[in-house]
Amino acid sequence: MSLNPPLTDWRERSVWIVGASSGIGAALAAALHERGARVTVSARRLDALQALERQHPGLRPIALDVTDAAALEATVERLFSSNPPDLVCYCAGHYEPGGARELSLRGWEQHRAVNLDAAVALSLAVLRPMRARGHGHLSLVSSVAGHRGLPNALAYGTTKAALTHFSEALHLELAPLGVGISVVTPGFVETPMTAVNDFRMPAVITPAQAAQAILAGWARGRFMIDFPRRFTFWLDLLRCLPYAWYFPLVRRLTRR
Repeated sequence: MSLNPPLTDWRERSVWIVGASSGIGAALAAALHERGARVTVSARRLDALQALERQHPGLRPIALDVTDAAALEATVERLFSSNPPDLVCYCAGHYEPGGARELSLRGWEQHRAVNLDAAVALSLAVLRPMRARGHGHLSLVSSVAGHRGLPNALAYGTTKAALTHFSEALHLELAPLGVGISVVTPGFVETPMTAVNDFRMPAVITPAQAAQAILAGWARGRFMIDFPRRFTFWLDLLRCLPYAWYFPLVRRLTRR
């Protein structure tokens, strides 16, 4: 059952990818460009966006710090004033591994600012014009780390859990109005963000594979787009376990 209008033909569609300097965002921008979409890419690093544009001529780079509320609002107004995006995808993210012993208040605030606050600010800004015209799709990249509490992801998992919850509430309200809402919950993807991990990442995939999984999810009209299933399937099962089983099992699996 499709929970969103399926997105299959990207020719001449306008797309805005936020957080496209590397990783999933860059791979997604490249894949959409190859399918004929008019793609705008944003990130803090203009040089990285320009390098992506050289590889894929026709991309439109706009430098943006998502934590700058005024700049974010101005960019949204600029993009929606003419040829408004049919799809906006928020791929920006911040990740520092650690638990209660490592986490500082400053570290928490940085996770919240990028993973949650900026995502919410962007969503509220782009959903106003989407609601007004009864058309558009907002996709937010969360993580399977937000499904349940996990070791070494105290701030990251918490902010991603909040982002998934936010996406669910948005879908309940906006899907009946014709606005698509999806949340992307990847497992481990080979990106500069996950390069800091000092453990073996199970079922790790490339950004290009992640981009294909996202496109497939949009084409099927899915709400939650999780991948790779050989990994996320087991985490989905963990969501169903009572705490009396969940805590001992996760401690055993993670040697905590």
